[in-house]
Formats: sequence, C-alpha cells, structure tokens
Amino acid sequence: MIGRASPRRGLVLLALASLAATLVVVTARVERASAERTQSGNLVFSLDGRISPLRLPRDHPAPVSVHLAGSLRTDDDSTLPRMNRMEIGLPQQGVIDARGLPTCPPRRLRSATTAGALDACRDALVGHGRLRADVILPDQSPLSIDTTLLAFNSRVDGRRALVVHAFGKGVPVAVVIPFMFERSDDRLGRLLVARLPRALGPWPRLASFELTLSRRFEYRGRRHSYLSASCPIPKALTAGFFSLARAGFTVVGGGHIGTAITRGCRGR
Repeated sequence: MIGRASPRRGLVLLALASLAATLVVVTARVERASAERTQSGNLVFSLDGRISPLRLPRDHPAPVSVHLAGSLRTDDDSTLPRMNRMEIGLPQQGVIDARGLPTCPPRRLRSATTAGALDACRDALVGHGRLRADVILPDQSPLSIDTTLLAFNSRVDGRRALVVHAFGKGVPVAVVIPFMFERSDDRLGRLLVARLPRALGPWPRLASFELTLSRRFEYRGRRHSYLSASCPIPKALTAGFFSLARAGFTVVGGGHIGTAITRGCRGR
C-alpha cells in the first residue's frame, strides 16, 4: 500500500519540480542567447560561444568541443586600438588533458603558411578558426586582413601553452601568438593569456575572431580528449547553466574591455 505524502513533502516536491522546469526554460533561452555585449569608452566588444555536446555526465567529465566568437568595433568608426594583452577563460568544470599529445614549438611555425604549419605540427593540432585584424600602414587607410587560425598544443619555457598560428592569404604574413595557461581567480577554471609584443608590428588591432577547440587522441591504448567537461547538477534537475567562457583585452596606453558568457547544459 502506498502511503499518502505529507503536505510538507508535497510542497518540497512541487518546489523541486518548479525549479527543474524553470531551469529547463532558462537553459533553452541561454542556449539560444545572442552574444554578450559590453562597452568601454568608444570600444564595443561582443562575445558568443557554445559547448558541444550539451548533454553531459553529472559526476565525471566527458569529451567536448568549445566554440568561441568575438568582435571588436568602435561606435564612432575610429581606428581600433592596439592590444598588448589577450585572455580567454575556460569553464571551471572543464578539464584539459594533453598527456601524450605531441607539442609544437613556436619556432616551427614562424614564416609558415597554413599548409606549412600543418605539415610541421599536425600531430599537435587542437583547434582552428579565423581572425580578422585591422592593419595600420603609414599614410594609408586601415587595411583589413582575414586569416586562417590554427591552434597547437605546446610548451613555452617549460610551461603548458596553446600556440595560435594566423596566416593571411591576401597579405602572406604569418603571426605566431603563444597563449600561456594561468590560474583564474574567479568562477572560471583556466586562463589562456597572450602578451602581444611590439615585434608583432601593426597586427594587434583585433577586429573579430572565431576559434573552436577540440581534439581526441590515443595515448597508451586509451582514448583521450583535449577538452572535457561535466554538467554537475542535482539528480532532481534535468538542466542547468554555467559560466562557459570569458574573453578580455588590454589596450596599449591603459584600459581594458572584456565580458563573459553563460550557457546551458543537460545532465545525463
């Protein structure tokens, strides 16, 4: 015989059900959300992104890919400022596993075309995308350059790094930018930080970028994923949301602009 639920227990169950329904609705909205936008002075930055798949284990990480897209513009159509620091924050519940994955020293990529970079470091490839930058030349209007991005697992000065190679077809110039892994002091787990030296010349006037990080590989007979994540929500709930990523830029001469995005996940 099934006993009748007490009024208090019934209210608790109803509250949990309502919370679960709310999270499902909120998660669906977050999954469809447009890019987050922020403004500092006349500089406007937008950031969008997603994680795939959305259904993830609650109690252990599973392989995922992360896609990020950002754009910078000025609201008065003035020249984009020069950047000297870029950072990308990855989710706290994310795991980066590069054990057994080959590394690519930045020196192999210098002066290389996209095809040459792949020939030199294909085994270390962990991401790809596109980047557009405004290049300022003396006595000329700004020149917009579209490039192909490749991201490689690397080590720089003995530290774990992600090296990004950009090559423009119209203007055949290769740029190599090492992103160093640092600990984050907020809800995000790891920071990828790149310091842009003057040696890069007029390049660091970033207009837009797209980057997808994903790589599965075998090491010692076992399958690994460069990126893994979980959806750590209670069993009573079917969906939740978390801080997916953050991106920020420091401008030469002072000033900083950045924003974060929240996206949904579904537990399984």
